Amino acid sequence: MSVLIRFAPSSLTTAQYDESVRKLEAAGDFPPDGLDYHVCFGTEGSLRVSEIWDSRQQLDAFGERLMPVLAEVGIDPGEPEIVEIHNIVKR
Repeated sequence: MSVLIRFAPSSLTTAQYDESVRKLEAAGDFPPDGLDYHVCFGTEGSLRVSEIWDSRQQLDAFGERLMPVLAEVGIDPGEPEIVEIHNIVKR
């Protein structure tokens, strides 16, 4: 079952976000298997990230690779909200 995860860190800058994506891409970990949709939005210093995953297992597997990168870049993701998806509509 697909899941939605929403990260709302207490502070997240574009520099931190961009650096974390660069590190993940360089390691061959982004975009990861199972990630259907990723969006970063908000204002400088208060960015948010939402993702849709094919399964909770794939999300959890990626989380093991993601968390060390976030710590290295100085991002505290806080406690993400994770919910099962009932329906997805794409254009």
